Amino acid sequence: MNRIIEAKFIGPDVKMFRIEAPKIAEKRKAGQFIILRVHENGERIPITIADSNIEEGSITIIVQGVGRTTKMLNTFEAGDFILDLVGPLGKPSHIEKFGTAVSIGGGVGTAIAFPTAKALKEMGNHVISIIGGRSKEFVILEDEMRKVADEVYPTTDDGSYGFHGFVTQKLQQLIDEGRQIDFVLAIGPIPMMEAVANVTRPYKIKTMVSLNPIMVDGTGMCGGCRAKVGDKTVFVCVDGPEFDAHEVDFKILNQRNKVYRAEEAVSLHNHTCNYDKMFDVGLKKQQQEVDNG
Repeated sequence: MNRIIEAKFIGPDVKMFRIEAPKIAEKRKAGQFIILRVHENGERIPITIADSNIEEGSITIIVQGVGRTTKMLNTFEAGDFILDLVGPLGKPSHIEKFGTAVSIGGGVGTAIAFPTAKALKEMGNHVISIIGGRSKEFVILEDEMRKVADEVYPTTDDGSYGFHGFVTQKLQQLIDEGRQIDFVLAIGPIPMMEAVANVTRPYKIKTMVSLNPIMVDGTGMCGGCRAKVGDKTVFVCVDGPEFDAHEVDFKILNQRNKVYRAEEAVSLHNHTCNYDKMFDVGLKKQQQEVDNG
């Protein structure tokens, strides 16, 4: 079992956890992930490692409460235990000195973009970070990004904070201004990553995306995470999670991610019925923590 050292909400339904996991903290690299279970009968869910502290023996993950397990996990507090977790899994991000690198995070995807942005900066790149959200409260990790990036541009769909528009529009604006961009990493919802790929393709800018399909075992055996990249079928858990954005078949990826939507809805509904009171209390506390910073 792994003890939670710290737990706090950093946005609506978005919670940051620092968890005791010394062996993973020591070995993990940017771009890798863990798979965890919250209880014996629970599903196994993949979550990217946002950061680690070798001295403390901890890893940091950021969880968005969307389905049954993530909503349950977001009721956990410091001192609680996660049943088990395994990692680091997947291939680390390929880091080299590209020149000017743009790290794009959409919503909770910023948590995945952060460690790679940090690694790119440590390699000597000029790092530009574009972080987006539907509105101001959905823009996360801005302060953390400012510590590792040379330039940070928050964007909001509704214009409530930063640049009014999508992350792709801000990226296009930088390109139109004549900025030299040598590398782009985009992480977020599938439509956003596909849109970024469409922006950079005409300029032949090397662009990578981190995929998060349905995943069960994390070893490539179940086949649940398979995707099509170029003319190859890949297993994201072992071949990725990062791939050339211009080669990813986003249509197939999107279709596969929707396969169990009906079952997920039933599971979430049943879970919500059993935990209504718990979530009411949790949501009130969550709003309090966000308001208090």
